[in-house]
Amino acid sequence: MTRHILVVDDDAASCELLREIFTARGWQVSTATTPEAARLCFARQAFDLVISDINLEAEATGLDLLTDFRAHCPVILITGFGTLDAAVAALRDGAWDFISKPFKVDEVVAAVQSALARKDEARKGEAPAAAPAVGLADASGLVGRSAAMVALYKEIARVAPTRSTVLVLGESGTGKELVARAIHRHSPRSGGPFIPVNCGALPEPLLEAELFGHVRGAFTSAVADRRGLWEEAHHGTLFLDEIGDLPLPMQVKLLRALQEGEVRRLGAARPQQVDVRVIAATNRALEAEVAAGRFREDLYYRLSTVTLHVPPLRQRRDDLPLLAEAFLRQVAQTVGRHLWFEPATLTVLAAYDFPGNVRELQSVIEYAALHARDDVIRPEDLPLKLQPVKPSVPDTSPAGSDPNPFADLPTLDELERRYLTYVLEAVSGHRTRAAEVLGVDRRTLYRMAERLGVKLTDDRGLDEP
Repeated sequence: MTRHILVVDDDAASCELLREIFTARGWQVSTATTPEAARLCFARQAFDLVISDINLEAEATGLDLLTDFRAHCPVILITGFGTLDAAVAALRDGAWDFISKPFKVDEVVAAVQSALARKDEARKGEAPAAAPAVGLADASGLVGRSAAMVALYKEIARVAPTRSTVLVLGESGTGKELVARAIHRHSPRSGGPFIPVNCGALPEPLLEAELFGHVRGAFTSAVADRRGLWEEAHHGTLFLDEIGDLPLPMQVKLLRALQEGEVRRLGAARPQQVDVRVIAATNRALEAEVAAGRFREDLYYRLSTVTLHVPPLRQRRDDLPLLAEAFLRQVAQTVGRHLWFEPATLTVLAAYDFPGNVRELQSVIEYAALHARDDVIRPEDLPLKLQPVKPSVPDTSPAGSDPNPFADLPTLDELERRYLTYVLEAVSGHRTRAAEVLGVDRRTLYRMAERLGVKLTDDRGLDEP
């Protein structure tokens, strides 16, 4: 069966690119650069699928076309502004998938194949998947347009309207609580409380009282009845951060609360029903903790009904400038100044691995803003661990004499070779930083190195040409 796809994008080049991709796989393709043209195409013939940009330069958008066409065929939306709110809006309104530009060919083809396969199932009498009923809320606080983040946005949009327990995994500082808050904010419970609990911050007796509450006389200082945080989260979301640090006895009580939907205050005779959605998070490998006997297997499976992975910053380097700018705007608003980055500063930031992830980046930006001499954030304003090394001319003079780089009367080429070698060593072979120190662009650096016989290396693989 020949498939017919309608591509809608106000950029004619994008339309032609998708036409080439799809026709190469045997699909027929029609294109439209305006919503009006798309509607005319749809009126003339039936399509198996529509793939449209969201942000069309017209009164109507891709979301409007989604409303028009979704009852007739699957619709995939593409956007150059990949955000959580955009993903939620697209999937809420019934889009089959949501893809962020620049996209990978394999990603688009896989989405189209999946949508067409689902259309075939619907023809055989199977009901198509229902769009999640999610209400669009305010900004999530999550920043990023990388493929990893857009994939995370789609998972958040899909899980938010459900009642499922969610386990959020990721390294320290990646933004796991932001993910939990985004799930809550886009869920039917958004009008209820969001209660965060750090499971590793309190000793076991205090943690139990904090979570489940107590009655008067339950222990020496219990002079009155007190609701626990679990009850405080009634009709809302309880976020259990650092769940991997929960002591084993508390794991048993947590499992019962999850399974039964009820909690018993310390000293109380009877439990009470509580309607709470639980989202847990940890930077530990819980499967390894289970194997080591430090975490209950039954609790692990109860918590991991849905598991989301938050990528570390080093796996989403394309998002670093967006994050840095967002943090700088926050600081600028706090201090009442207009702050901006010198381009070289963003280059230095991009060369650093940020083992502390987004949280460390935020700290670095705040430090730089407080140490900047004016409104421009320069590389020298960054913490010492990030500052580029400023090489000095090596001392080639005999021992005991005054430093003199010309003592052996080198040729200009030899002196240039020595200096280039020294700069490359000083910046650990990072080509972009070496070019900045030398005051040239990277292409000039390559030509210089070839002329002087200096080998360019980058042992961290961060700056490949």
